Amino acid sequence: MKNKIDLDNLRKENLESLPDMERRSFLKMGLLVTGVFAGGSMLSVISNIDKVFASKAEMKEKYPYKPHYSMVIRQDRCIDCERCIEACSKTNNVAEYGYRTNILEKVTPDAIGQKREFIAVLCNQCNNAPCVRACPTKATYKDQTNGIVMMAQEKCIGCKVCVLACPYNARYFNEEKHAIDKCNFCYDSRLSKGYERTACSEACPAGVRVFGDLSNPDSDVYKLVHQIQRPVWVLREESGAKPNVFYTKG
Repeated sequence: MKNKIDLDNLRKENLESLPDMERRSFLKMGLLVTGVFAGGSMLSVISNIDKVFASKAEMKEKYPYKPHYSMVIRQDRCIDCERCIEACSKTNNVAEYGYRTNILEKVTPDAIGQKREFIAVLCNQCNNAPCVRACPTKATYKDQTNGIVMMAQEKCIGCKVCVLACPYNARYFNEEKHAIDKCNFCYDSRLSKGYERTACSEACPAGVRVFGDLSNPDSDVYKLVHQIQRPVWVLREESGAKPNVFYTKG
């Protein structure tokens, strides 16, 4: 673990020493700087735009969402106060046994003992959503206007196949409604009524959850995803789900 800490510190120092002009050059090419090696003589970069599924012109044609709702989780800011969970439950009438969002705790050893991290999780509103493909009645579907993965609960037969298909464990079975329930970015309770933010984003005292329109270059989510000072990642990228919830630190 010490080696991991040393590597992270070295990478941070090198990234901070990268000239601003060089950073901007890479940003124009859609590249995310992930590391600097050999005293800054070699850059490690990946295409950040390839991970943003509403940026390139061809991606906009394939996923024509406007607005393209998304969320960025600034992971290291979370203090596990659970105000986001409380706000979500109250706003969306979530069952006591259910959830639309959750906070996971990760404990890892470090140089002075243990390091605790809290990771906010919710439906990732995937562009290639496994739940949508798995549903036999089309009760769960991708909204073609805003990209939110929605539930038509009147079509749900409670088979729970979508629950098994979801890579993020972001669905639960509502016993009273006899249907699956999940996060829809507060579309019914807030967005469709003119609110600009989700309940969890508005309730967070630490600014962990940044919500907005990923197709709008002036939005905070667009700026956070496309900045090159810090890495941006998604959960379970290997699933091929193409999530629209991104994670970063700082």
